[in-house]
Amino acid sequence: MKILLIVFAFVLLQTASMAQQKTFCNPINLDYGYCPIPNFSEQGKHRATADPVITMFKGNYYLFSTNQWGYWYSSDMLQWYFVPRKFLKPYHHVYDELCAPAVLAKGDTLMVIGSTYTKDFPLWMSTNPTKDEWKEAVDSFKVGAWDPGLFLDDDGRMYIYFGSSNTYPTYGQEIDARTFEPIGERIELLHLHEDIHGWERFGEFNDNTFLKPFIEGSEMDKHNGKYYLQYGAPGTEFSGYGDGVYVSDHPLGPFSYQSHNPYSYKPGGFARGAGHGATYQDTYGNWWHISTIAIGVKNNFERRLGIWPAGFDKDDILYCNTAYGDYPYYLPGKGEQQTPIHNSFTGWMMLNYNKPVSVSSTLGGFAANNAVDENLKTYWSAATGNKGEWMITDLGSTSTIRAIQINYADQDAPFMGKQLDIYHQYKIYASADGKTWKLLVDKSNNKTDVPHDYIELTQPSEARYLKLENIHMPGGKFAISGFRVFGNAHGAKPDTVKNFIPLRGDSERRNVWFKWQVNELATGYTIYFGEAPDKLYNSVMVYGNNEYYLKALEKDRSYYFQIEAFNENGISPRTAVQKAD
Repeated sequence: MKILLIVFAFVLLQTASMAQQKTFCNPINLDYGYCPIPNFSEQGKHRATADPVITMFKGNYYLFSTNQWGYWYSSDMLQWYFVPRKFLKPYHHVYDELCAPAVLAKGDTLMVIGSTYTKDFPLWMSTNPTKDEWKEAVDSFKVGAWDPGLFLDDDGRMYIYFGSSNTYPTYGQEIDARTFEPIGERIELLHLHEDIHGWERFGEFNDNTFLKPFIEGSEMDKHNGKYYLQYGAPGTEFSGYGDGVYVSDHPLGPFSYQSHNPYSYKPGGFARGAGHGATYQDTYGNWWHISTIAIGVKNNFERRLGIWPAGFDKDDILYCNTAYGDYPYYLPGKGEQQTPIHNSFTGWMMLNYNKPVSVSSTLGGFAANNAVDENLKTYWSAATGNKGEWMITDLGSTSTIRAIQINYADQDAPFMGKQLDIYHQYKIYASADGKTWKLLVDKSNNKTDVPHDYIELTQPSEARYLKLENIHMPGGKFAISGFRVFGNAHGAKPDTVKNFIPLRGDSERRNVWFKWQVNELATGYTIYFGEAPDKLYNSVMVYGNNEYYLKALEKDRSYYFQIEAFNENGISPRTAVQKAD
């Protein structure tokens, strides 16, 4: 009885931990639906979504994304509740249920529409979207728009922005805010110029020439009287998928390319890609950006979602901070303001990158260390999905553990489309010596779908070993793409990186090659770059290497660069800023 009471108290403690949680970790932990498209699932059934938008409405955040057969809402951006809903009519014989949706808060009404090239899709409206209470604002919205973005200006005029093509541009058009009829003709607003903007070139490394790049994912925000028209490029499959922005004094232009672009960009680290998203404000006035993360293993369109702090600087430049963006980040509390460059990252480091792993079993070539290689595309799979399959990660030394993220992979998943009754169950044990174990996290009674479960501990725990034990899988094998442990070890931080050199020649000014001296204490490096010494808003995280070839620069612009090293103990000072004309 005494043991049962202790275990029960520990479970209550973990429940309290979730209630007090002030941090999150990308990819965000949503009960993502499985791809519903048969020919997209031939290499394995898998979860997939993309093209997200978050809108504040009546005190809640509403999150819509592609092919989820519903949407989520939250009061705090941590705990998300799913509302099942199919928005398309039975005669719309398509798999893309609400693909790349546009959402608009208009007075006491929330409006939503998906992508279509026809003119018979409804524009939906609800005054209580916490429940499936929707009706048609119009039964046939006459602007056939793919990747639409809706915008309501301060003067009450309404606009739509749209386009998803490697041939056609981004368009804009005014909409009657009462009847939702189009006003006038659509206007060409944006074209890609990959000959100038290196990041707009197609391909994983911006060097694949078999297709022209795609412009897509329109989004409009207004700040200090200026209009910020955002777009995604060059392709959703790639780590370099990012969002750019043009600025204008008028909602339909003309628009000028912002000096800092892409403003949302994350080509390195565990969760890569930060394109086709939406920029929004939280309840305290802080800006955030939600966007698409690429996986692309089972299919090119296997993707997840990430949330990054964003903002406008003193010169009204829109930017987004993705540095350490897949490590734990703080969310602000009531009355708290934060600048996204300085105050969002917790400082909790990755404790088990490429550290030793032991497992209960292994399926084929899905090796154990794939679970700790900081690559969302690779994963370890046990031979079964049975209760009792396990993995142990060795942190190398006793460390202070503050948070854990468990990223499940889809190996032999049996599902297609949204599943409402599946769940994960597991336990995590901690040990100082690998022999004597204590229960650290107990999710053996969990009844929710948590494919990217994130646990912030109420109290830090000192341990060297962690054991993840499977209790229940929704289906398929027990497979993990990232058993990620965060906190701080007790050794030395790396010293400042030496001999950091950005090499940029005249033959291809959209590229730069970075070289630096290996730092023996470093597990990785973060390179910062931007248009001015005090505007190093973009970054790249590099593991296990002392060079990086970046192809995302503006052809006709000078750049400034810095680098820092990191390990499980912390982050080194940055180098002096270097300029490359």
